[in-house]
Amino acid sequence: MKARAKGRQAFSLAQQKALTGYLFSAPFIIGFILFFLAPFVQAIVFSLNNLKIITGGYELEYIGLENFRYALFVDPDFVRVFAETVVKMLVEVPSIIFFSFFSALLLNQQFKGRLLARTIFFLPVVMTSGVILTLESGDYMSNLLEQTNTSAANALTGPLLTAFLMQLKLPREMLSYVVTVVEHIPDVIRASGIQILIFLAGLQSIPETLYEASKVEGATPWQTFWMITMPMMSPMVFANVIYSIIDSFLSSSNQLVRYIRDTAFAGAGFGIGTAMGVMYFAAVTIILLIVARIMSGWVFYHE
Repeated sequence: MKARAKGRQAFSLAQQKALTGYLFSAPFIIGFILFFLAPFVQAIVFSLNNLKIITGGYELEYIGLENFRYALFVDPDFVRVFAETVVKMLVEVPSIIFFSFFSALLLNQQFKGRLLARTIFFLPVVMTSGVILTLESGDYMSNLLEQTNTSAANALTGPLLTAFLMQLKLPREMLSYVVTVVEHIPDVIRASGIQILIFLAGLQSIPETLYEASKVEGATPWQTFWMITMPMMSPMVFANVIYSIIDSFLSSSNQLVRYIRDTAFAGAGFGIGTAMGVMYFAAVTIILLIVARIMSGWVFYHE
């Protein structure tokens, strides 16, 4: 018994938490090593070589950074498409977080038909699954309706909306952002299902005793929201921001992903397409590290 007690005391509380984190991450780390590490290394090798298809396989001719130079300085569209993808992410992620958090606050209230409402909000996740997207891509009626909806959205977010917002004396930058978000409302709703579930789980995990204590102290609902709800929800906001950035960069509708695929298999060559993919991966990693660094000081973890 003494040996067991001594073994338990050998780990401090911080070490026990760290060990729990490693155990939680172990399946993902093992999965990456077993299934993704070899293709990742192979992609880097391909990006530094000129790949030629021969009978029975392929051969590699080392050319150093030539594929990267071609992608950045010779290819006419890669840099432009990459910039447009990053700008689209910067526009959509804040709107996705705001919409999903607002929706979760509404769905967390007690009202009749709450289960049905939650199901409806989660339907976009089901409708954007790979099988459904494949079926819709071959459905001419769905494509026609999508074009019609796009035309209608452009009509609503064109001069009429701009003129209305200008009457509100909004700054030009805010006006431009609002118009852009309205244009992408269907994409925002479609990409918010998982985030809504995470926010709902976070809202339901907040102890009711905190709200009861705030009422006793005479706090207003606005003060309760900013002093209790937001700090307690900050880890979920952080997780959803990271998830939304990754989901935006890896979405099947991502223009840059399609461009890299077309370049590799039907364009300048597999080596150049792989170099574009490696640069894209590096850029996404840097963006995630910057966002995590900025938000980590704001997140509050309740003990």
